Amino acid sequence: MSRVAKNPVPLPKGVEVFIGDKQITIKGSKGSLTASIPPTVKVTISEGVISVASDRNERQNDALAGTMRANIANMVTGVSNGYERKLSMVGVGYRAQAKGQSVSLNLGFSHPIEFTAPMGITIETPSQTEIVVKGCDKQQVGQVAANIRAYRPPEPYKGKGVRYADEEIVRKEAKKK
Repeated sequence: MSRVAKNPVPLPKGVEVFIGDKQITIKGSKGSLTASIPPTVKVTISEGVISVASDRNERQNDALAGTMRANIANMVTGVSNGYERKLSMVGVGYRAQAKGQSVSLNLGFSHPIEFTAPMGITIETPSQTEIVVKGCDKQQVGQVAANIRAYRPPEPYKGKGVRYADEEIVRKEAKKK
């Protein structure tokens, strides 16, 4: 059996879990998430913990059970605490301004870029050069942050661009005469 799948997922207070026909729904204060359960994986709830096991003792099914357990743990954390990803912009004139569900980005192009957040994601701008992406789905928060970063990824010579707040840019030396 998978080492990851062996560990049960504890449920914090205020989190409800519903296991239906090959589907699991987790509700909490930050929202609700649903995932489909593969046919070879068993998910059970007992005494405030979720347990995941594989039906057949095959390597691929054990790996699938471990993946399902990790996804369920991420869902529980997301609906109880939520996830956030911080981006910072480095460059002269690089600015961001949140307008409801969208954010306007000035990244040195001839026009501002309007990025609209999908449902379940909120985008905040604490300052003109910082963007905070928040939501309950870990994968979706990371994807939205990556999409915003992709408009102007950091370049290796001056370090200008949109980067993750904890990202370190390996700088290159400029060409010598």
